[in-house]
Amino acid sequence: MRKQLFSAYSLKYPQIIIYMLQRGEYEIKPFMKWYFKVENFNKIAVRGELVQTLKSKLLLGLLNCLILANVLYAVYLLSRAFVTSNPVYGLLGILGLVLSPLICAMLILLPLIIARVLIVNPRQRALIKKSKVIFKKSKAIRIAVAGSYGKTTMKELLATVLSEAGEVAVTPGNKNVAASHAIFAAKLTGEEKFIIVEFGEGKPGDVVSFTKTVSPNIGVITGIAPAHLDKYPSIDAIAKDIFYLAKFVKHQNAYVNGESEYVDKYLDKDDQIYNRDGIGGWKVSKIINGYQGISFELSHGQEKISVKSRLLGRHQIGPLSAVAVISRNLGLSVGQIEQGLSKTKAFEHRMELKIVGEAYVIDDSYNGNLEGIRAGLSLLSELSARRKIYVTPGLVDQGRETKSIHYRIGQMLLSANPEKVVLIKNSVTDYILAGLEGFKGELVIESDPLKFYLNLDKILAKGDLLMMQNDWPDNYK
Repeated sequence: MRKQLFSAYSLKYPQIIIYMLQRGEYEIKPFMKWYFKVENFNKIAVRGELVQTLKSKLLLGLLNCLILANVLYAVYLLSRAFVTSNPVYGLLGILGLVLSPLICAMLILLPLIIARVLIVNPRQRALIKKSKVIFKKSKAIRIAVAGSYGKTTMKELLATVLSEAGEVAVTPGNKNVAASHAIFAAKLTGEEKFIIVEFGEGKPGDVVSFTKTVSPNIGVITGIAPAHLDKYPSIDAIAKDIFYLAKFVKHQNAYVNGESEYVDKYLDKDDQIYNRDGIGGWKVSKIINGYQGISFELSHGQEKISVKSRLLGRHQIGPLSAVAVISRNLGLSVGQIEQGLSKTKAFEHRMELKIVGEAYVIDDSYNGNLEGIRAGLSLLSELSARRKIYVTPGLVDQGRETKSIHYRIGQMLLSANPEKVVLIKNSVTDYILAGLEGFKGELVIESDPLKFYLNLDKILAKGDLLMMQNDWPDNYK
């Protein structure tokens, strides 16, 4: 408490407040939750910095003015106490000075609340309503991608291969909520042959709502995993929301990852199940997996598709197979599919292979779910290396499952048995350690992740393999 109190008087405090608002997309509830849990404001913003936009500049200027005005008024009250000998003025003045950071941080939220109620929300509702009309009128094949993990990879794989046959419009980056979909829809030209939309799931009913807006012809469900359990009451609630997509596209047009342990009880007999054995009548064989990527043969009777991709790991066989079959069903030739698949590669911070000196680094820092951890550790076990090092802070947004999930991560690490494990210290570290009990390799608890990552070249030697999974944002303890 004392650290929080004293650090709030730092000259960096105003910038930290606006930085955290910006990082949370100016949402009030997440900011309030973070604010009253933070232990030291000086240790915030170690993974990023305030992006200088018109909005952030205005808010920062306003916050500085509020702090100055509050301090001046407190000084005025103290002077009144001296002149009038009235202790009430003195008490109010002292409270004003002591509580100035808190008062001003709460006051800066008022214009955001007013703007959201009077401007942002009405504008977003209008844009979403308009986007629903745009999507429905479009002559393009609309493909929706939903799931707890693997959405961006699946979306980009589909876009890469389908672009061999015509114009593809795809939602950018991780812009996967209603407002982003509306902005995306407004930019459509009507000339697209394929439209691919990624669906996020932040709270119950999201996927249902997105599906009704986009009206997809095809749905891809990449898997169900414990995620966003701070908003969803259970994994069951997540699954029911996501599987509305399969129901909407009449199941026969729903492609579902059968390797996800939570999907079984939600599957329909008409769903198209994909996994590392193939999909439907298409069978996988001749698998080659290594640092250069994954390759295999996909065959159905006399028809064969040779799959070569720079994606890493056997867990990519299922998604690559699904993309190949979806593309074939949409009329692409075998040649077009093979050409498109040959262009696929790891996406930034998602099982992305980097070379540091003469060592390998697999950057999977955008991974944020248990299934991704499992896939990463499986890949780590399979690849050959002089020394294997695994780095993680754990996972965020696991709700009531936080303890059990991180214990499982520790157990999975124990089974993978790398030579070295580095845990980025935070509120879940002890849970991972409990699952790691009995680990015989080198174990490091790292309290300064930035320093660690900046010195990888000094840590790694020739032939080493380091895998880093997930990041721990500044707004989490």
